[in-house]
Amino acid sequence: MADLDAELNEHFAPHGDALRPEVLMELNSILRIHNIDPEELSYKWESYCMKMGAEETKLDLKTARDFKKDLQEILERETRAKQAKAMDKRPLGGTPRVGAGGDVLGMLDGLIPNTPRAGVMRTGGGSTVKRKSAFETPMAKASKMNFVSSPGELKTPDLNGVPTANFEDRPNAGQIVETLNDHIPVPDAPDEPAPEPRIKLKANTDLSKFSYKTMAMKLSEASEVLDDRIDEFITLVQEHHKLEDGDFGNPCDENQSEIVAVGRIASDSLDGKLNPASVVLETSRRTGSGHRIPLKLENIPSFELFPGKIVAVRGTNASGEFFSVNSFLTIPILPPAASEVVKLDEINARLGQSDDLDPDPTDARPLNILIASGPYTTDTALNYSPLRALLTKAQETNADMLILSGPFLDAEHPKVQTGDVSLPESWPVPPDRATLTDVFRYHISTPIIELTQAVPTISIIMCPSVRDVISKHAAWPQDRLQKKDLGLPKQVSIVTNPVTLSLNEFVAGISSQDVLDQLRACEIAGGKARQENVLARLCRQVVEQRHFFPVYPPLDRQPPGGNEDDGDRAGEVKFAPLGAMLDVSYLKLGEWLNVRPDVLITPSVLPPFAKVIESVLAINPGTLSKKRGPGTYARMTVLPPKITDSDREKDELVAHRMFARSRVDIIRI
Repeated sequence: MADLDAELNEHFAPHGDALRPEVLMELNSILRIHNIDPEELSYKWESYCMKMGAEETKLDLKTARDFKKDLQEILERETRAKQAKAMDKRPLGGTPRVGAGGDVLGMLDGLIPNTPRAGVMRTGGGSTVKRKSAFETPMAKASKMNFVSSPGELKTPDLNGVPTANFEDRPNAGQIVETLNDHIPVPDAPDEPAPEPRIKLKANTDLSKFSYKTMAMKLSEASEVLDDRIDEFITLVQEHHKLEDGDFGNPCDENQSEIVAVGRIASDSLDGKLNPASVVLETSRRTGSGHRIPLKLENIPSFELFPGKIVAVRGTNASGEFFSVNSFLTIPILPPAASEVVKLDEINARLGQSDDLDPDPTDARPLNILIASGPYTTDTALNYSPLRALLTKAQETNADMLILSGPFLDAEHPKVQTGDVSLPESWPVPPDRATLTDVFRYHISTPIIELTQAVPTISIIMCPSVRDVISKHAAWPQDRLQKKDLGLPKQVSIVTNPVTLSLNEFVAGISSQDVLDQLRACEIAGGKARQENVLARLCRQVVEQRHFFPVYPPLDRQPPGGNEDDGDRAGEVKFAPLGAMLDVSYLKLGEWLNVRPDVLITPSVLPPFAKVIESVLAINPGTLSKKRGPGTYARMTVLPPKITDSDREKDELVAHRMFARSRVDIIRI
């Protein structure tokens, strides 16, 4: 008892003034009723003070009793909510029920609070990370906030009693969903790993520029970046179409003559979705003082637009009220990547290809590259079984490279949101001191280390996501994760988001930002453009705009559908999905420079695919894990570059033509 009083004094009387006996008695009573420790009680006291509007509320007998009463009211409200839910009439034997009284089939994402219990959670035989706070901030009666106020743990249900599929028993594992260039055979896996790495990496992006200070964006700098992008496209259009300076004009000015205008597509309403009647053209300060003018598209047989797209239009503004578009001018795309013959010879020699003796590149063993994107575990468990299955596949096939894009430890995972994350008892860090970095090291770093020990010559690329909870750079463009803290082996290269890399001879662009889903949600297409495959059209937009994320402003991600009041009735926590998190001042870091990539890796929640767009091999591997089941990954089989006699005689740069010598399989994990 004396030890408990001393601990209470330590947390509630930090200035050395001991608490009065009657106050200690009330606090001890709270500890017994709610089965918590003094540290957790101190967090609840801080929350109570914030709710009452006074950060330094004096703890005396009256406030201690009010605090106790408030906690008791919270407990009673939650109990009534559970009883009301339990009284719901269900068909007998019709619906499986969760043993923990929480969630049926995980439809509430495991966010139902459990009954009061101790602050340390245990599942199976392992210990879990002790949550600092088992309570949430108490709700004031006058405010309707969507937070849980519960004296019990906010815990993702174990789904006991619900028939959930075991990952090992998943159907169609290894099934090929889609194949590009199926005429290229998949070679048998080598018996042993290569004696040295078969792929050499070189960053074509200045990675140091990504370590900028976040949450310090200035409006003046952001507007300059947006203006500069329009002005740069004016120069591109002028050179490509051989136009004179007099051919360009301000589309906002009334003018009977036909002019060419370059600007950014936007909507006339910030809240409304783009449609043909709401399209406006935003000018730069240099060409139109930043004004906007509505566009009339009645004379256009085909168009594809989205907010943020830079376009060049030819037309007139006869009335001064709108700009009538007669045609869209094509935006020139970047040239393809190419290499010198000498460099290609060196690469072929390293891959075991003697091009002088036999120019057929199929004699050398092709490169085996696996590509996957997070999340890497289902919402019902934080065991990373899909990731371990992928790493096992990389080991079995002696893969040359593994490309992983985030999120790795997803901020939107229910167990991460509630703090219900597990570590084994053998883990060197005690559960009450473990951090999310320890969770990453156990679930992700450890199996990667095992892979590199089995295949020492493998190269691994890890690209973070703005949804990674371990990232200290919460903005896009995004800086690298701290490799030292994560305990990753030397074979792992952590890159920025986005990044452009040279892998041997070919250029690969990688970004974990889901630009395709954003484009799908906000684009409009009319006429012949609607006849093109949607996924191909979205990729073409990215290639033509020369940017990993050309959408501006990005759309807010919407939470799953449902009644907003359900959370209040059931005590559910509502977490808003994370958006694009753009830092406009540094959007230039997302631009493509000099050449378009040979391979564009653009993970998305849209159906996985592999397509050739303007000689760019665009790959969406899909997510390795879906919310309730396994997902997909991509496997690239890359033949060595072929050099013809004509290429040697010309002594010119040789295009890589990755789209012709690469087989891509979309495979179920």
